[in-house]
Amino acid sequence: MVPQNSFQTRATLTAAGRRFEYFGLPALERIGYPGVARLPYSLKILLENLLRREDGRFVDRDDIEALARWDVTSRTAREIAFMPARVLLQDFTGVPAVVDLAAMRDGVIRLGGDPKKVNPLQPVELVIDHSVQVDHFAERNALELNAGLEFSRNRERYTFLRWGQTAFDNFKVVPPDTGIVHQVNLEYLARVIFSEATSDGTLAYPDTLVGTDSHTTMVNGLGVVGWGVGGIEAEAAMLGQPISMLIPDVVGFRLTNRLPEGATATDLVLTITERLRKLGVVGKFVEFYGPGLEFLTIADRATLGNMSPEYGATIAICPIDDMTLDYLRLTARNEDHVKLVEAYAKEQGLFRTATSVDPVYTQSIELDLNTVEPSIAGPKRPQDRVPLKQSKVRFQQALEVMLAERKAKPTKEKPGETTKPEETAPVAAAVAAATATAEADVPGMEGLDHGAVVVAAITSCTNTSNPSVMIGAGLLARNATRLGLKTKPWVKPSLAPGSKVVTDYLGAAGLLEPLAELGFNLVGYGCTTCIGNSGPLPEPVSSIVKDKNLVVASVLSGNRNFEGRIQSQVRANYLASPPLVVAYALAGRMQVDLTCDPLGTGTDGAPVYLRDIWPSEREIQETMLGAVKREMFRDTYAHVFDGDDRWRSLEIPAGERFNWDEQSTYIRNPPFFEGLTLEPTPPTDIHGARVLALLGDSVTTDHISPAGSIPPESPAGQYLIARGVQPRDFNSYGARRGNHEVMMRGTFANIRLRNQLAPGTEGGWTALLPSDEVTTIYDASVVYRNAGVPLIVIAGKEYGSGSSRDWAAKGTLLLGVRAVLAESFERIHRSNLVNMGVLPLEFKNGQNVASLRLTGRESFDVVGMSASLTPGGEVIVRATAADGSVKELTATARIDTPEELVAYRNGGILPYVLRKLVS
Repeated sequence: MVPQNSFQTRATLTAAGRRFEYFGLPALERIGYPGVARLPYSLKILLENLLRREDGRFVDRDDIEALARWDVTSRTAREIAFMPARVLLQDFTGVPAVVDLAAMRDGVIRLGGDPKKVNPLQPVELVIDHSVQVDHFAERNALELNAGLEFSRNRERYTFLRWGQTAFDNFKVVPPDTGIVHQVNLEYLARVIFSEATSDGTLAYPDTLVGTDSHTTMVNGLGVVGWGVGGIEAEAAMLGQPISMLIPDVVGFRLTNRLPEGATATDLVLTITERLRKLGVVGKFVEFYGPGLEFLTIADRATLGNMSPEYGATIAICPIDDMTLDYLRLTARNEDHVKLVEAYAKEQGLFRTATSVDPVYTQSIELDLNTVEPSIAGPKRPQDRVPLKQSKVRFQQALEVMLAERKAKPTKEKPGETTKPEETAPVAAAVAAATATAEADVPGMEGLDHGAVVVAAITSCTNTSNPSVMIGAGLLARNATRLGLKTKPWVKPSLAPGSKVVTDYLGAAGLLEPLAELGFNLVGYGCTTCIGNSGPLPEPVSSIVKDKNLVVASVLSGNRNFEGRIQSQVRANYLASPPLVVAYALAGRMQVDLTCDPLGTGTDGAPVYLRDIWPSEREIQETMLGAVKREMFRDTYAHVFDGDDRWRSLEIPAGERFNWDEQSTYIRNPPFFEGLTLEPTPPTDIHGARVLALLGDSVTTDHISPAGSIPPESPAGQYLIARGVQPRDFNSYGARRGNHEVMMRGTFANIRLRNQLAPGTEGGWTALLPSDEVTTIYDASVVYRNAGVPLIVIAGKEYGSGSSRDWAAKGTLLLGVRAVLAESFERIHRSNLVNMGVLPLEFKNGQNVASLRLTGRESFDVVGMSASLTPGGEVIVRATAADGSVKELTATARIDTPEELVAYRNGGILPYVLRKLVS
C-alpha cells in the first residue's frame, strides 16, 4: 500500500548514520493543527498510524483531521481504523488461531479462491508458554520432569505449530520452556520503533501490536501501544483487516513521590487496580505521567501495564524516556536501533523528559506513591485489594461467607446422572481411578484446616519480569533459611520464571539455592499456576481437603485469581508479590497478620517475624546491580527460536494445506466455514428462544470457557473417554482449544459457575425448558438444537471480564446461542461475540433481571436484528411467561462501529474476511 499522504507529512530523519523516512506529527502542527502537540502519547501513536495508512478506503483525510483536531474532553464518538504492526500469540489462543487459518485455506478453495492468500501480512510471533504444568515440585529435577510431561501431552499440538511455521509466511514460534509470552515480548520481541524497507527507502514507525492474551498490555511499560484481542480479531489483523475502533477516552494517572521502604511494584499495581476499577475505565486508555515516573523502572511500569485488564482499561501506557533507552541497552538490543528509537521519539514529540508539558486528558486521577502499603488481593477478584495489616480479619470474613454459601447449597453438587448409558462403565471406572484417595493420616498435616495455604506460586509475567521483586523473594528466602524457617508441609511451592534470564541472575546472586531449600525449585518457564496449570495437590493434602470439605487458599504472584481458575480444590485465591508468596508459604495459613504475628520459630527457639527477614530496598538494589547483566539477555535470546532436542526432533508435515486427522482429539477442522456461500445470509429476528444460562455479575471468560483441568464426569471428559483417552492424559481445556468438540462441551462448564436456572447447583448445569429437567448445559443445547429452538444467555454486570478467551465466544455460538443480554460487557468479550455473529445486548435505564422480575423460564423474542439494525441501535425483547403474560423491554445492541456491523451481518469476522479474500 502506498499512503496517499494528503497532508504532506512524509519527511526524513537520520539516526546512527542511516536515513529513515517517517510520517511527521510536527508537520501537522505547522499546517494548522496545534492541538497535536498536547495530544496524549497514545493518541499520537494512533494519529501516526492513520497518516501512514491513509488509503482512501479504511483511512481517509477526514479520519486524520478528526483525530488531529480531537478534543479529548469531548464525548463525540468517532470511528477510526487501526492497523497494528505485528500480532503476538500464545499457544492456548494461538493454536486455535492457526487452526482457523488452516480451515480458511480449505474454505477459500471451496469458494474458488487461492489458498495462498490466507497468509499473515505482517510479523506474527507465537510463544509457547501456557502448556507446562506443575506436576513435579520441590525436586531438583522438577524442570526436566515437567518439560518431559509437557512434550508427551502436547506433541500433536507442537507438531501442528511446526507445520504452521513452514506453511505460513511471517510466522515464527518461540519453542516451549523458553519463557512467558509477555516477558519474552518485553525483553526481546518488542521493537519500540519499527524499521521497514520499502521501495522509497527505509520507513520508521512506532511498534504497535495486538495479542491474543489480555496481558499483551505489559509491553505498554516500554512505551509500545498494544492490547489484547480475541483470536478471531487477531486472525483478521493478520490477514490485513484493520481493527475498527472508536477514538478512546484517555485517563491520565499522575504519579508523585516514590514508593516507601517495604512497598513493591506489586503493591502499587494492586492499589491502582482498586482505584481504576472504582473509577471505571473499561474501554478507555490510561496513561501514566508525573514526577513519580522518574522512580519507576521499566519493569515496574510493565507491571502496571500488565494488569490493565484487571482494571478494565484497553491499555495502560508510559511514554518513551531515558529509562526506556537504558532498558533497551540492558536487554542487549542493538545500539544502532536504540539510537533510532531515541531520534524518532524525540523528532515526533513522543519522548518524555522531566520538563515535558503534560498532555491534555479526558480526565485525570492522582496517586502519591509514598502512600502505597503492602497488600494482597482476593479471594476471588484482582481488584479486591486487602491491606496486609487487615488480611487476617478480612480472610476470616471471606471464609464465613464461603462457608455460609456452601451450607446454603445441597451437599451434592451434581444433580442426577446425565451420562449416556453406553459410556457409564468407562466413565465410572475413570472417575473412581481419578478420585481415589490416599491415607489422610500423614505426619505434619495436623495444621491443615480452613484457611491453609496449599499453593504458593512465584509465577506469571506480572512479577517474574521484575528483578526487584524476584531478588526480594530470593533474599527473603535466604534470610528465612538462615534462621531455620521451613515451608509448611501442606504447601505446594513452585518457581516458574518468565524467562531464563531470571534464573541466570538469581543464580548469580546465590539465591536459587535458598529458594530451593524452601521448596521453590524451578518447575518450568511458563504461566503455570496463574493460568490454572498448578497441577494436582499432593495426594495426602488433596484427601484431607476433600474429606474435611475444607476452604483452602492459594497465594500467587500472578494477575488472575478468579473462581475455579487456580486449582479445582482451592476456593480462596490471593495475588501477592513474590516475597509475600514466600512469606505465606512459611506461615502456611491465611489466618495470620504478617505485620505483627510470627511466621514461625527459628532454630534458637525464638519467634521469627516478617520484619526480621524482609530485605531492605538498598540490599535489593545492590544485589540487582551486581547480578543482572546485559550478557544474560544477549545469551538467552541469541538462539531463541531454535528450541531443544525435543522440539527440533518433531516431524513437520508437508504442504500448504493441513491434513486433518478425524481421529485426533487435539486438532480438528472447525465448523465455522461449513456451508459458506459467497453472499452472506443476513441475520433474522429471534423467535421462541429459551434461556440456556441465567447468570449473575462478574461472570468471567474463565466461567464461560475454563482453561484448567477437565473433570472426567463432565461432557468434555466423557467425550475424551469415549475416544480412548484416559483422565491422566486429558491435559487441560486450554491445551485442547484446537478441538471444537472438546471446547463446545466445555463452554459454561467451569466448576464454580452458578446458573440460576438450576438453583442449588455449581458447575455446568441448567434446566431444560419447559420441563425443568436439570441436565448439563451441553446436553441441553443438543436437545434444543434438535428441536430447532434458538438460545439466549442472560447475565448481570461485567459479563465476560477476564482473559481474552476467544472460545468463550466460539463455544457460545456452537451451543446455539444467538444473543447475550447483560447489564454490561467487558471490552474484549463483547467484541468477540460480535465477531462470531452472536449479538450482545445491554439492558437500558438501569433495568435488570430483578427489576423486570424475569425468571429465565420465559420464551423470548428479539425483534429488530435485520436490516434496520445500526451500531448502538435498539432492539425489542419480549419475554412470554408460561401463563401467556408478556414483558417487553428495549435493549441496546452493543455493536459499536459500522465495521462491526458488517462483520456481524456476514456471520462473523472470519466469514467476512474469507469472502473478501475470494472476491
